[in-house]
Amino acid sequence: MTRIALAQTNCVLGDKVGNLRRMEACLDKAEADIYVFAELFLTGYMCRDQLFKLAEHIDGRSVTRVAGMAEERECAIVFGMPTWNDDIRGLMHNSSVAVDPDGNVQVYDKVNLATFGPFEEQLYFAPGASPAMFELFGRKYGACICYDLFFPELTKAYALAGADAVLCISASPQTSREHFERILPARATENTMYALYTNQVGTQLNMVFFGGAQAYGPRGNLVTKAKYFEDDVVIVEVDQNELEIARRGRPTIKDTLSRPDF
Repeated sequence: MTRIALAQTNCVLGDKVGNLRRMEACLDKAEADIYVFAELFLTGYMCRDQLFKLAEHIDGRSVTRVAGMAEERECAIVFGMPTWNDDIRGLMHNSSVAVDPDGNVQVYDKVNLATFGPFEEQLYFAPGASPAMFELFGRKYGACICYDLFFPELTKAYALAGADAVLCISASPQTSREHFERILPARATENTMYALYTNQVGTQLNMVFFGGAQAYGPRGNLVTKAKYFEDDVVIVEVDQNELEIARRGRPTIKDTLSRPDF
């Protein structure tokens, strides 16, 4: 069984050093194997043109600092940040980064960039090339960032590849809350896997983020939920026995594997 802390804390726009201090404070609030922070946690979400000054390469100062926290506490840390593409100069990604206590770094670049209504992600970011699974403490987690969750084929691909959970980091405002709280249990139920979600909280420019970090079990049941509009940390235990029970009772993964393509 793996203990995962879903941490929501009010980021300060552009304050990478301060936000890392806030991360470290959250690590001391609860004991867990894996700590998960929001989309673009390092910089805040509404940085706009500042992103070009704030983005880092994956071997940069901020990831090195997080690696030190993970090593010291013998835990893994997942968080969002803007990263530079190592192969094509000038391309920036909205990334989820996982760092384990041995210093290994895994990265997922957001594939589905939200560019509608108040969202402007395609003005700044290049889309990721493919999904990515994080392997942490011997288990697999499907990486997902906010708007990605609305594309069920992504979560299904993770389930078919053996993921125990989809791990969604988000920067979702209050206006989107109802949508997320509908599809999170759906993603869990249809794939008989855990759906874990953590969100930005507080106000950044014209955006009010609702927080509400939450986790659903592999039968779509709500396991835990954080407060709205306040800093909070909640714990979920990912239980492999629950996955096996759910998949015997509703064999969507087995039936997907056995059907012809259509």
